[in-house]
Amino acid sequence: MRRAQFVNESGSNGEWKRQGNRFTDRISRASASSPGEGPDAEGRWPVEPGRYRLVVSLACPWAHRSVIVRRLLGLEDAISLAVVDPIRDEKGWRFTLDPDDRDPVLGIQYLSEAYLRTDPSYDGRVTVPAIVDTVSGLVVTNDYPQITLDLSTEWVDHHRDGAPQLIPDDRAEMDQLIDEIYRDVNNGVYRCGFATGQEAYEAAYDALFARLDVLEERLRDRDYLLGDTLREVDIRLFTTLVRFDAVYHGHFKCNRNKLTEFPHLWAYARRLYQREGFGETVDFDQIKRHYYVTHTTINPTGIVPKGPDPRVWTHVD
Repeated sequence: MRRAQFVNESGSNGEWKRQGNRFTDRISRASASSPGEGPDAEGRWPVEPGRYRLVVSLACPWAHRSVIVRRLLGLEDAISLAVVDPIRDEKGWRFTLDPDDRDPVLGIQYLSEAYLRTDPSYDGRVTVPAIVDTVSGLVVTNDYPQITLDLSTEWVDHHRDGAPQLIPDDRAEMDQLIDEIYRDVNNGVYRCGFATGQEAYEAAYDALFARLDVLEERLRDRDYLLGDTLREVDIRLFTTLVRFDAVYHGHFKCNRNKLTEFPHLWAYARRLYQREGFGETVDFDQIKRHYYVTHTTINPTGIVPKGPDPRVWTHVD
């Protein structure tokens, strides 16, 4: 068996098994708590603009979705943003992009400090995105699938005028797509890259490209996954696609095709990239430095590839 990048998340057959989310409280309009108070009996924190801080890495696709949704909905003034260094050290995500290597709002040097303040016994991987309460310094949630949904449904009173409706009234089709894309694509690239057994890697690889083939065909006659309207599911797919050729194709051995070799997926990804809220939130330098420097068991030299040329995303044919 090969050496695993994250030992606690590797199965006996070499399959990558992502850890669960430890903090799953929600910020909700239904909270019984008053402003400034903690969660109610059902773990619901009050919606309170200016109170919460969204901690992200621009390298991380799970965090990137929350950055895009926050921007599209116009929640920049309601929820502040903290960006960690793309390079993790042995203590995890660091605030070394800020003066004195400390988040200016939370006053901490590592996101792990907020995790341990919330649960002193926590010994899992510290992940982003995370929403931290600036009043208590506690982590409200690191439940990345729910965070973006709640930005759409619970913060509606603070959306900008004309904000897109990212969640359709009938969610059945979108939720099914979200589940399929998460399993085979969003998490699928990690199941390829972090596999420590050949059979586990090949199973993940086959599922990934089978799903990309289905999505390629789906996008043959539509602008977005659910037709002619941008939805949450498009954002979730985009954050994997935008990293595909730069990271997943080579670093994670997802190399049957490059994204640029899927005509409809590539056209779709470029359309999204060139929309407001998408391309300006992509940082290829941070993306590449995170993956190639942090994953030392996969890339022990720490060399960061020079390409691909990011200008292909904005080139006009």
